[in-house]
Amino acid sequence: MIERKIRVLLAKPGLDGHDRGAKVVAHAMKEAGMEVIYTGLHQTVLSIVKQALQEGVDVVGLSIMSGAHIPICKKLMGLMKDEDLEKVLVVVGGVIPNKDIPLLKEMGVAEIFPGGSRFDDIAEYIQQAVKH
Repeated sequence: MIERKIRVLLAKPGLDGHDRGAKVVAHAMKEAGMEVIYTGLHQTVLSIVKQALQEGVDVVGLSIMSGAHIPICKKLMGLMKDEDLEKVLVVVGGVIPNKDIPLLKEMGVAEIFPGGSRFDDIAEYIQQAVKH
């Protein structure tokens, strides 16, 4: 039996216009054998949740450089619960201060990958956390 690829939705929420890092992470996850759906810039949290539901993804990855990670993640986790997507792994990368990591994890974000995180570490975490 062929195991299906891990499906990752990678999104850039809000007005953040910096997507080079997200594109590089998307490429790295594809190289690691995952199927990646990149939403592009300026996504609303509601559109990210709808796309996650529609695509049947295993992982939602947010790239946030704007400093708005707390309200974005709070809204995302609430909408995902409303849509019964609580089993979908949520990871966040970008400019995330260390002091905010405990709060993000308390909200239900599985892992945080600040700028400079190794692609191998991100891929390995996802592969270990998502069991088919």
